Amino acid sequence: MTARNEAEYIQKIIKKVGRAVNEYGLIGEGDRCLVAMSGGRDSQVLLETIALRRKHLPISYELFAVHVDVQSVPYEADREDLETFSRRMDAEFFFRGVDIDTAGKDAGEICFLCSWRRRRVLFDMMKELRCSKLVFGHHLDDIVETLFMNMAYQGSISTMPPKLSMFGGEFDIIRPLCLLTKDEILEYVRIRGFREQKKECPYSGSTGRREAGKLIAEFTAKNKDAKQSLFNSMSNIKPEYLPRKINTSRE
Repeated sequence: MTARNEAEYIQKIIKKVGRAVNEYGLIGEGDRCLVAMSGGRDSQVLLETIALRRKHLPISYELFAVHVDVQSVPYEADREDLETFSRRMDAEFFFRGVDIDTAGKDAGEICFLCSWRRRRVLFDMMKELRCSKLVFGHHLDDIVETLFMNMAYQGSISTMPPKLSMFGGEFDIIRPLCLLTKDEILEYVRIRGFREQKKECPYSGSTGRREAGKLIAEFTAKNKDAKQSLFNSMSNIKPEYLPRKINTSRE
């Protein structure tokens, strides 16, 4: 790919993020957005695309970035690099350290506790900074995988929506990368040369998400549009073709 083609690709991805923002009403005038920076490359793509998009809009919104370090879980991000990157994107950077008890717990329990503890910190920071949007870097693959996991393990047709109101409208969780596939993000990362984390989380592949990803890959191998079709299906629900209980009482 030539330098020109790479520049065009970057612009295409930024426009696609913009389309997600517009279609789902994710960011508006005067919003104060707290971007969760995990340290992974997805979150760098997230912050850069919404920051660069902002430069060409007639509206204004503020960006803040935070990395929550769970000290008892052996992964490590480059704090200095994240801070430098965030400031370059005109986003004030914050670092928060927390701890969880991992003794005697399996990988699934640790993953749940880590996620829950980080969310608590992020929710507290939303109040502290008076933010209106909490921004996560989940992409289309994450959303479709979660759909499969919730169907298989919870018996519900649900996933991580592009926009979710929290605490009676106190703030919204938004996912501007929702229309991007993992492959598109990886190509963006390659072009931009973003660094990987210093140390990856050893529990990241220990949940049902990996199995869901394998299943979706099997569908995609047979139909290249399967992943996009699965995503589109969540906006094309036909209740008349789904089973409905008439008598819900138990005998």
